[in-house]
Amino acid sequence: MTRGVGASTLRPDGLAKATGAFLFAGDLSEAGMLWGAVLRCPSPHARLVSLDLAPARAVAGVVSVISAEDVPGLATYGLDHADQPVFVSDVARHHGEPVAAVAATTLAAARAACAAVHVEWEQLPVVVDTEQALTGPALHPDGNLFRRVLIEKGDPGTEGEVAVEGSYVVGTQDQAFLGTEAAIAVPDGAGGVRLRVATQDLHADRGQIAACLGLEPEQVTITLGGVGGAFGGREDMSLQVHVCLLALATGGPVKMVYSREESFLGHVHRHAMRLHYRTTADRDGRLVSQQARILLDGGAYASTTGPVTGNAATMAAGPYVIPNVRIDAYGVRTNNPPSGAMRGFGAVQVCAAYEAQMDLLAHAVGLDPLEIRRRNALATGDTLATGQVVHSAAPLRRLIDTVAAMPMPPPWSGAVEDLPGGPAADPARVRRGVGYGLGFKNLAFSEGFDDPSTAMVALEVADGSVRAVVHTACAEVGQGFVTIVEQIVRTELGLGPEDEVLLLDADTLIGPAGSTSASRQTWVSGGAVQLACTAVAHQLVGRVADAAGVPAAGCLLRAGRVVAEGLSVPLLDALADGPVHAERTFRHRKTAALDARGQGDAHVAWSFVIHRAVVDVDLDLGTVRVVQLATVQDVGKALNPLSVLGQLEGGTAQGVGLALTEELALEGGFVTQPTFSEYLIPNAVDLPTLMVALVEEPEPDAPFGAKGVGEAPTVSSPAAVMAAMRDATGLALTHLPVRAEHLAAGSAL
Repeated sequence: MTRGVGASTLRPDGLAKATGAFLFAGDLSEAGMLWGAVLRCPSPHARLVSLDLAPARAVAGVVSVISAEDVPGLATYGLDHADQPVFVSDVARHHGEPVAAVAATTLAAARAACAAVHVEWEQLPVVVDTEQALTGPALHPDGNLFRRVLIEKGDPGTEGEVAVEGSYVVGTQDQAFLGTEAAIAVPDGAGGVRLRVATQDLHADRGQIAACLGLEPEQVTITLGGVGGAFGGREDMSLQVHVCLLALATGGPVKMVYSREESFLGHVHRHAMRLHYRTTADRDGRLVSQQARILLDGGAYASTTGPVTGNAATMAAGPYVIPNVRIDAYGVRTNNPPSGAMRGFGAVQVCAAYEAQMDLLAHAVGLDPLEIRRRNALATGDTLATGQVVHSAAPLRRLIDTVAAMPMPPPWSGAVEDLPGGPAADPARVRRGVGYGLGFKNLAFSEGFDDPSTAMVALEVADGSVRAVVHTACAEVGQGFVTIVEQIVRTELGLGPEDEVLLLDADTLIGPAGSTSASRQTWVSGGAVQLACTAVAHQLVGRVADAAGVPAAGCLLRAGRVVAEGLSVPLLDALADGPVHAERTFRHRKTAALDARGQGDAHVAWSFVIHRAVVDVDLDLGTVRVVQLATVQDVGKALNPLSVLGQLEGGTAQGVGLALTEELALEGGFVTQPTFSEYLIPNAVDLPTLMVALVEEPEPDAPFGAKGVGEAPTVSSPAAVMAAMRDATGLALTHLPVRAEHLAAGSAL
């Protein structure tokens, strides 16, 4: 069976994960290690009046207690802007902000010491409304506006004959990864520190940690710990600086693992948004103009609110041809917990709004929901709201036609257990609805951000057989790079089935791979591996060709041999004079920053996706059953179809969660329900089997033509489910997630 590009190969770590043998970051240990814990602010906004650590130091088993005065370097950190304090020194700006940290011989002792710290707070006014924050007093010396992005195309005041208007709210969604934040830090004996941590970007962490520790980056060595899910929630740092500070303070290894409640407090969440849209078209349903005002709740600190605001703005017009556009997006600081990256990165929320507008418009002009999308869908060569020409594959009409041809589910079976309210439901009060979501997501980093990745590949003989060794800093967070990298190496180096591919631990001993986010790693790290393989193959072929006296141009690596006309040399023999290796860095084509009117080639490429949702709604109980989900996605080239299917299923499930149940409860800035008994994630019982079709139109310049697939399924699935609920009920559903009270007591559409 082939194990190269295009094959549905199994994950090398799959069996270990399924059987519980895999070591996640929380499973790591070191001899003689201490346990770390963090004391957090109990208020959303308060001034630190006094902090007495002496009671904590008196707790049995406590070895070290540290606070802001113990930070030797930069007192703040952050991905996009270093405005987030390591510890509160003056003002706490969100519920759960770190105040002090403890290292003790047991976790119980560390937590007891945190509870023993005496803290006095002066409560300050809490601002959680983005409109109020936008015009109110500054909550931070940097002000309350993280970023404004204005996009204008054509004449935004131009109006079509038909106009529809709507206001929408998207709540705060949590990444809800199953493996909480975890790390273990060990002093290296030379003033530096070694850290194993579950993260998405090793080198970004290293830079921030070193700055806070007052060290050179090379004094901080980071190795990836097993990651139990990420979805954007591990792009920002959480416990990294704290655990390293404790290790250096105690002179020994320190481990830190968040509880579930602490995890909800300790990482960023998806941005809540308020969106107002006005969309116009001619009588045939062809779009004339789109206007939108968007407010993103960035929470207390910058994180990635700036880039997310840019993404939301550039995606806000949808994957449609619209000659006249005005998008005005604001990323705003509040006293809510910080918002940052989550799967979809700003594209999810705007998709829910622009797709609701398309349904309103379809109704207004008397068109089928799919037909109005077909008439206005982008194609290669069309121009976006930013003025950027879509140069890559954009098979939207093919997506639409493919999902339209997929079979619909059968009518209700008559079994009460299949009703959304179960035995309590009245079948006469259950309605079925069908809805669509057409979306798109940019691939890789945008707006002129440098986005390289470095990889090393070596071909050697080990234990009498051929082995390819690969080293990158790419963080495997579940997206499947550990599978893809082997497939690329086997294909590029022509390895035989008996030849081994060894992927070394991701660490900072090699150049950066950037963040595992933005659907970019297959493209950039896969591209780096491909370049390194090409260089290795060139060296090896040159060695064999020189020895045989034949032109290197005619030699190929195939099935474990170097072959040419009249020549067939096993790789084992070709490597007799020693291994060959190469390190290469890959960069995709350049992007550009947006100008004052939001114009510019901001993005590398896009992935397009459509979902169809079929739901049953109980009009009295407000309960919902998802009967069927169908999706078609533009993937460029499926390097591993099985892995692609897994990403589509997972991303769709996360989108359905946002549509129906997943909203982090925030009341006056307080996180009120930080557990999985209140924050409800859809499980296998809540979801039907996903019907999937892939559209493969290779992407120019991408390795093997592949597009990243992980984010797009989450973009359009919430919009489709909400549309299906509107279709079933006739209600003007405008809030995600849609709650039971919205369905049982909603206003008519």
